[in-house]
Amino acid sequence: MALPEILNKDVLAKTSAFTVERLDLRFSNGVERKYERLPKIGNEAVIIVAINDEAEIMLVKEYCAGFHEVRLSLPKGSCETGEPLEEATCRELAEEIGFSAQSVQFVKELSLAPSHMGFTINVMFAKDLYPKELEGDEPEPLELVRWPLADLDGLISSDEFSEARAIAALTLCKPLFLDEWKTDIE
Repeated sequence: MALPEILNKDVLAKTSAFTVERLDLRFSNGVERKYERLPKIGNEAVIIVAINDEAEIMLVKEYCAGFHEVRLSLPKGSCETGEPLEEATCRELAEEIGFSAQSVQFVKELSLAPSHMGFTINVMFAKDLYPKELEGDEPEPLELVRWPLADLDGLISSDEFSEARAIAALTLCKPLFLDEWKTDIE
């Protein structure tokens, strides 16, 4: 399938976090359509599945403006300009949960609603954690929640843990921690 031809591109709205664009497109069969999208802007981002030596998933409780609620999720954040994913992972862990990792592995880049948004996030797996604290950019400190890996299904089915990216990240990382902590999970 060929990419459609962009006939016109207009910025409909712009904030510090989002740009809304309208694309006038012509497809290879001659059909013309208008699409609205949130194009990718800013730096890469990471979402981190961090497992400590006690076979616990390191989670955060944080304010989620989209729902005006406090919810349970995985540590995550944006990379600084030019910062490698692995360094961003360690920095975000130190800022959000007070730990860093000796072992960090890239797992997969995820998109969310790619028909309308150009945003992605990189799933990172971290283990061999050690204490390290950095000041974060959140308006108040996040609450660290340690969840037993043995109750992974309980976490995924919890009403408080509902972010699709976090559930996908855990699912993608399961083979990575299954070998090391197999007896704790089964």
